[in-house]
Amino acid sequence: MTPLPPQPISPLDGRYFPIVHRVGEHLSEAGLNRARVRVEVEWLVFLTDHAMFTTSPLSIDQKAALRAVVEDFGQPAIDELARLEATTRHDVKAVEYYVRARLTELGLDSIAELTHFAATSEDINNLSYAITVRDTVADVWLPAFRAVIDQLGEQAVALRAVPMLSHTHGQPATPTTLGKELAVVVYRLERVLAQIEDSEYLGKFSGATGTFSAHLAADPEADWPTLSREFVESLGLTWNPLTTQIESHDWQAELYDRVRHANRILHNLATDIWTYISMGYFTQIPQAGATGSSTMPHKINPIRFENAEANLEISTALFSTLSETLVTSRLQRDLTDSTTQRNIGVAFGHSLLALDNLRRGLGEVLVNETRLAEDLDGNWEVLAEAIQTVIRAEVTAGQSDIEDPYALLKELTRGRRVGRAELVSFVNGLDISDGAKARLTNLTPGTYTGLADELVSQLDA
Repeated sequence: MTPLPPQPISPLDGRYFPIVHRVGEHLSEAGLNRARVRVEVEWLVFLTDHAMFTTSPLSIDQKAALRAVVEDFGQPAIDELARLEATTRHDVKAVEYYVRARLTELGLDSIAELTHFAATSEDINNLSYAITVRDTVADVWLPAFRAVIDQLGEQAVALRAVPMLSHTHGQPATPTTLGKELAVVVYRLERVLAQIEDSEYLGKFSGATGTFSAHLAADPEADWPTLSREFVESLGLTWNPLTTQIESHDWQAELYDRVRHANRILHNLATDIWTYISMGYFTQIPQAGATGSSTMPHKINPIRFENAEANLEISTALFSTLSETLVTSRLQRDLTDSTTQRNIGVAFGHSLLALDNLRRGLGEVLVNETRLAEDLDGNWEVLAEAIQTVIRAEVTAGQSDIEDPYALLKELTRGRRVGRAELVSFVNGLDISDGAKARLTNLTPGTYTGLADELVSQLDA
């Protein structure tokens, strides 16, 4: 058998790449290296701006030329770094040599020894990961997440008054409206969205064991903690003052747990919509040229929601592993986090893929109001709750002396189908006020939705 040419192993880098490729802009080897170059460059600018070791601040043009190394980072840079790492066998050292070469090209050899000055690899890496994760969340994942929330919110409002039989424990239950059920999901997602938007992205820059030892040896008079804080905050990150060699990754665990929570809510949405489709409450819009089954021509499979469900499970499992393992580091440093963090983009990629499928899937379904009405009309026994509750109120108000109304309705309806005529006859025979009888006999499963319609307005509260 002829061997295949090299192929991507992950489906994210194969069939799904067009959907998730923007994650790679940040959370890929190239994206990480670009961020590393940025940190190294900004550290050089920072040190010279503070005239450290008798240096002078770079000119505006020199700063622009140095920062252009980051702005223009592309395939030539990627290739050069790969060649350097093949020799150094160390990714961050390769970045240092790459930046030094750029300094030579720009005539800035005089500050070459400030490249990677007093920094451990983790000083560069932790800041680079914080930058790339932050930018992935802000530029890629959150817009997709918000798009699904907005789409659901619009559908919740549009369907706020469409009555639907509930199914608690999978059994017919007190009716609701389809819009209200979607609004529940929107409310849940918006809470998690706010938490994710408030996430902190921490960074450290304090040397081999977080003690500023090399810094102090080089300049005992400098206020290195203050300088470290200023530098970290200049990158738009929150300074972590107390660390070992590594930044402790607690912010990552917090973020990934929140995204994982969002994934689980979305998973619940996917399985519910799938179930509503199977019940006929939603119909799927046929897509031109699409095939549902290789042998059954009539089928339109709910593949968008099935794809989302599976990818959310993969993403959630990866985020769980990340949040659980990254918070542990043996003594002052071990390298397990180095390998683990290379999968952050994979976790976000699977979540992004799920969001895309949910968005498209929600746009490919229509509400089957006829089927909804049929189910409501076939389950009049759900009004037993209303009847026994009204009787309780009547007894309390002295309008009736009926004993144990719950048992009375249980005997009438439990495990039985009861129609409108039977319920109306039953209500008219009760010892309750005429007003109560009128309210109950005018009630239908389709109108027994309480404040479901109004509750959708809570989304704007």
